[in-house]
Amino acid sequence: MRAIRVASAALLGVGALTLAAPAAMAADGSNITPFGFSVMPSTIAAGGQVTLQLDRDSGGCTGSATVSSGVFDTITIPGNRSSATAVVDWDAKPGAAYKVTFSCNGVSGSTDLTIATGRTTPTSPTPYPYRGVHAGEGGSVAGFDLKEIGLGAALIAGSVGAAYHFSRRRTGEDGA
Repeated sequence: MRAIRVASAALLGVGALTLAAPAAMAADGSNITPFGFSVMPSTIAAGGQVTLQLDRDSGGCTGSATVSSGVFDTITIPGNRSSATAVVDWDAKPGAAYKVTFSCNGVSGSTDLTIATGRTTPTSPTPYPYRGVHAGEGGSVAGFDLKEIGLGAALIAGSVGAAYHFSRRRTGEDGA
């Protein structure tokens, strides 16, 4: 009886692995081409920068490679380099998966690039600030308000006056 259970579990496991293997092979485009490739990170916010990596160690891609997608401009990776960067368009649809196609020596392979959700709209067309941070006001001059300063001075004067009054007050025992 135990042997039947073990055999059934083993057959179910082998069947699941057999059915899952083609899906795993199709999900990774590098298994179809004689060269490996990847997009890092595979999930990015609109306007972000991705690295397009090409594996030249396998010898499948010896010349220049072209990387294209509907979410960034076409990039050419020269034959003496194995990576390049691309900036994702600001108008990329959040949550969408875009196909990134690597082509080299007449062979093409593709992988997906997912756009992260929850992005904010850009305030400037450049992703990097022109100037340094606006700092240095932190409470010294920023928000100079006469009403608040007057109220603070009155509170301080009142507390000093009350402390003086209570420290000089005499009780009936002191012999007045």
